[in-house]
Amino acid sequence: MGTGRDKGILVVSFGTSHPRTCKKTIEAIENEIRDTYPQYPLYRAWTSSMICRKIEKRDGVHIFSVKEALEQMKKDGIAEVVVQPTHVLNGIENTWMEQMINTARKDFLDIAVGTPLLTTQEDSERVVDFLIKEWKLEENECLICMGHGTEHQSHFVYEALNSQLANRGIDHMIMGTMKGYPTVDDVLAAVKKLDVKKIILTPFMIVAGAHASNDLDGQREDSWKSIFEREGYEVRCVLKGLGEYKEIRRIFVEHLEKAMRDNED
Repeated sequence: MGTGRDKGILVVSFGTSHPRTCKKTIEAIENEIRDTYPQYPLYRAWTSSMICRKIEKRDGVHIFSVKEALEQMKKDGIAEVVVQPTHVLNGIENTWMEQMINTARKDFLDIAVGTPLLTTQEDSERVVDFLIKEWKLEENECLICMGHGTEHQSHFVYEALNSQLANRGIDHMIMGTMKGYPTVDDVLAAVKKLDVKKIILTPFMIVAGAHASNDLDGQREDSWKSIFEREGYEVRCVLKGLGEYKEIRRIFVEHLEKAMRDNED
């Protein structure tokens, strides 16, 4: 690949309208990548047009779409692009990103693309290792991770994590989703089979934004916290996005490093 003058890195995220969690997650991932490759300019793009419009209206700050970021990189004389998404899985957002990238390939000598967090079996094993290392549970506690969920065929990754946890004999950590499978009802059914009284709820999303505040920890009767409290459990919510954890950020950096290496071969 090229020199620091003609190669650039594009980090693509879904985005968030919450400045504090953005700094702790998306910016933290970007900074780790920037520290790893200080010789290359780093660009940001978000795939949620709704969030980008909200921030521009509220803060007067324009955040590039993938298309706009690639156009700016071309204007800046970038000839070779390395893209790293901060998506959890290869779902709808990642597919849209790839479509934009493919449209722009004619404008660059080369575009290499890193993979989302959960792409390979090794990725899943590392995330399970992270969960086991990070969460030291008491005997009567259960950790429930709330993923976003997707209608995309990649939805299986959540159940794959549950299977890996079960294969290691760990039944007090359960993965569920807001908009897919396993549902909150599936998770509740699994919890009822355990001898636990305390529930820890935490988002399995890159940022702890609106979904974490409302759907997980909200006061509405359909929030996960309300659902489990009605069932008599003592519930504690830990609103910490995956991007806040060094181990998770490191996986993204390594995916970018692999994209760099594969492109040089």
